[in-house]
Amino acid sequence: MDLPLVSVIIPNYNYAGYLSEAVESVINQTYTNVEILVVDDGSQDDSKKILDSYGKRINAIFQQNQGVAAARNNGVKVSGGEFIAFLDADDAWLPAKIEKQIEMFAGDRELGMVHVGMVEIDGKGNEICELTNGMDGRVADDLLRFELPVILGGGSGIMVRREAFDAVGGFDQRLSTSADWDFFYQVSRRYNVGFVTDILLKYRKHGSNMHGNIERMEREMLLGFEKAFETNDPQTQSLRRTAYGNLHRVLAGSYYRAGQYVHFARQATKSLWYRPANWTHFVNYPKRLFQREK
Repeated sequence: MDLPLVSVIIPNYNYAGYLSEAVESVINQTYTNVEILVVDDGSQDDSKKILDSYGKRINAIFQQNQGVAAARNNGVKVSGGEFIAFLDADDAWLPAKIEKQIEMFAGDRELGMVHVGMVEIDGKGNEICELTNGMDGRVADDLLRFELPVILGGGSGIMVRREAFDAVGGFDQRLSTSADWDFFYQVSRRYNVGFVTDILLKYRKHGSNMHGNIERMEREMLLGFEKAFETNDPQTQSLRRTAYGNLHRVLAGSYYRAGQYVHFARQATKSLWYRPANWTHFVNYPKRLFQREK
């Protein structure tokens, strides 16, 4: 039986320090029918030299800087796999990741996307914590509620069927920090989601992750929510106040931790307007934050 081709898309922008680890983690996968496409998004560091060293083992694509969403979409356009996986250039996979995901897809034709357990690492590769609390099944409402982890590992943890990618039109190129959430939601509205609990991703946490630019996250998540609530579906509309209340609660917490207290107050007020039950969160927040920092 022929193994389906998996196209791995690695968007890269000035990550020469991590790029080799990412590429090697794909080359060393136990699953063998893989094509690797690295889309360099206008890097100004030594990324090209590193990519050139791999020769024909990878397909290196160079473009002017357009953002991670465009880099992923452009990589998919020239790929040929039935399944598509994404790996940010500062992350890395454990060897069995693709194999485990393909096994899950093979067992359920209703799945459009599969994600995996992960370990968070810092800039030097030191382990921070392990996360295996992802969700499966019909998870679109859980993504809207913005309460618990749903899809782990950002773009680096998922694999999708090409038909699912095409059905949602790929990543929204207007977005950067929230492009992952929007893509996850659009896919999960249409398909079941699978979750492999094994830790198969090393996800790097540093200042350029989603919460590193709170104002951009705010703008883009509000755009993502606007798209989500364009539907007339009564079940989705019933979640509107909870969803917006919880989103503003998360934004308030991010601004508080950043010491931006005027923005914190603005977001907390919006959160309480949408969802008054969040008052218990804000009453206890300074105490919880103090305990966390001890």
